[in-house]
This record gives sequence, C-alpha cells and structure tokens, in this order.
Amino acid sequence: MRAAAARRAGHHLQRQRLRLARPRGAVIEQDGRALLNFSSNDYLGLAAHPELARSLQAAAGAAVGSGASALVSGYRDAHAELEAQLAEFLQRERVLVFTSGYLANLAVIASLVGRRDRVIMDRLCHASLIDAARLSRAGLSRYRHCDTAHLEERLAAGGGMQTLVVTDGVFSMDGDQAPLAAIADRAHRHSGWLMVDDAHGIGVMGPGGRGSVAQQGLGPEQVPVLVGTLGKAFGCAGAFVAGSEALIEHLVNEARTYIFTTAMPPPMAAAASTALALARREGWRRETLRERIAQFRAGADAAGLPLLPSETPIQPVMVGSSERAVQVAQALQERGLLVVAIRPPTVPANGARLRVTLSAAHEARHVTRLLDALQECLPRSR
Repeated sequence: MRAAAARRAGHHLQRQRLRLARPRGAVIEQDGRALLNFSSNDYLGLAAHPELARSLQAAAGAAVGSGASALVSGYRDAHAELEAQLAEFLQRERVLVFTSGYLANLAVIASLVGRRDRVIMDRLCHASLIDAARLSRAGLSRYRHCDTAHLEERLAAGGGMQTLVVTDGVFSMDGDQAPLAAIADRAHRHSGWLMVDDAHGIGVMGPGGRGSVAQQGLGPEQVPVLVGTLGKAFGCAGAFVAGSEALIEHLVNEARTYIFTTAMPPPMAAAASTALALARREGWRRETLRERIAQFRAGADAAGLPLLPSETPIQPVMVGSSERAVQVAQALQERGLLVVAIRPPTVPANGARLRVTLSAAHEARHVTRLLDALQECLPRSR
C-alpha cells in the first residue's frame, strides 16, 4: 500500500478528501473560510432547500431508518409514493428506487444478462456500468465514444447473442450528450435492448426536465431501461430504474443489490418527493442554469479557455498534465473558488481537467468571478 501511495504521489494522482461545512446555496466553508463551489452536481440548487429539510425532518419523526430490505419489511409509503411520482414524471409504467446509482446499475445489468449474452457500451461510460458488465459475466465490448458506426460494427458481430447496449445520456467528465436516437435505431435493428444512465440529464435536460431521452424525442419503446439519480439535480441521495411493469418485477425478484440491502431511509424518500415537486414546479431553475452555462461558455470562448463542447452544466476546462491541473485547482482555491482537478484513471492519460459544474444556485457575478480567476491562474501555471 505504501508503494502504491508513493507511485500515486509521484504522478500527482494521490487523492484527498476535502472536509467542507455549512453549504449555503453556491457557498460552502472549509476551516471557516467561504468558498464558491463549482464542483457540485447540485444542478438545480435544491440540496440545501428548506422544504427538503422540512420534509426529511417530518418523516424522521416516525423513523429514521427503514430497518430492513424492501422485500422484508423495509418498503414504506414514502418509497411507494416516490416511485409513483417518478413514474408519472418520466412517463414510464413503473419505477424502482435504490440507495445509490452504483447499485441501480449493478442491479440492471447483472439481472438482464449473463454468460451467454453480451454488453456493448460507450468507451466513456461511468465506472459503475463497466463494473456491472464485468460482474454479470456477459461478454463486454466497448465502442468508440459516441461513434455509432463503430457501435454498428460491434452489433453486427453478435452471432445471435442477446445484447444489451449501454450508454450514459450525459457523460459525467466530458459533459457531452450521447446521440441516443442513432444508438436506439442501431440497437433495435440488431434486436438489442438499450439502457441509458441519465444521471446527469434527468432534472436538467429535456421538456420539463425529463432528461436526455425525452430531449431527443425518445420513449420506452426506443429506451426500455432508464436509470436516474436522486443525488444530483434533485439534491438528495439514491437512484432509480424506470421501465415497464415486467422489467421492474424482474428486478424486484432478481436484482441482488435490491434484495440484499437495507431499503433507502424513508425520510430521504420523502425529501426526494419534495425535490421532484419543486423541480417540476419551478422551471425557472432550469432557465437560470441555461443562462449560467451560456454565460460561462461565452466568457471562456472570449478568453480563449480550452473547453470541450458541452451544452450541459458540466464544463471541463482541459489542462493536460495532472501536475498542472492540481496547481491550477490550488490557485483557484486560494482565490476562494472550489474547482476540483480530475485526473487519471477517471479520465484518460494527459486528459486532466478542471471539471467546472454550474448550478441554478450560482449568480451571474459568481460566474464572472470564476472566469476572471481562470484567466489569472491558467497562464501562471504554464
């Protein structure tokens, strides 16, 4: 372990946790010092909303924990209500709630495919999807990022195997969107299922915030398996799978990460229901977020900052070397801005970046301050 730690340190890849306190909108504290937070996935600014806190506290008056797995005695009214509300919102037959997105992805892939099947996924899919495919023991192949021609080649080499095609809706480190319509068409032509993990899209993208799938005009026929999270745009914790009655019943009975784990705390389910209601009612949050994204991209373009193409809240500023990324992140923090450096293996070698994430909680002056600081810090690190 010590040798591994030394190797990480030598390549500027050693990670440390930041101990943060007292979130107030876009501002957090570290050791009593205020920092503007540009590293949170709280895209709609709901995580610190007082209505969520009140819902959680009221539900906690009955019980904090669920006390058991959902199939024993842990499934409560709060879970059923949240699942029904999510199903109606996403226009799906049913939804199943999990305690994390990682567990939701493991549940789906490991339950739907096995040794005689195969999974084909985008090369930049989230780590949980890759792990799920490996644990399922299905054959795993990966196509070049958003390259539907390469996907077609992979599909054509199937030899009659049952196939699950998997992609993120919005990619968490690049911020770009998958060409879902083209992917769905190719999966359908080869009799494959399509699973979309839209953790960074639901709540933010598409009509009413229904996500990347809805934004691209697709529904349950084209995307029969939809995964989302409660820990990003909705500001809570947990995740869900949305799909047909048959899919959800299959997961309830076959998904080990659902059967053999304690159910989500009911107070968190109650808070998530409140967050969903707020997100649906307060469309201004998505509009404000779009304004901040446009402001940041226009300012970055004018300043010549090296951005990747992205219309989402995830705006990577490409730096290259891990050492330089750490230096710039530290310089920004000294100026009161938290922008975390993302390094390999999370991203490819020489692909280190500052992962700027924007929120409806940010004000225009916050974005201006970030742009000014980036212009100051990037040249100094060269």
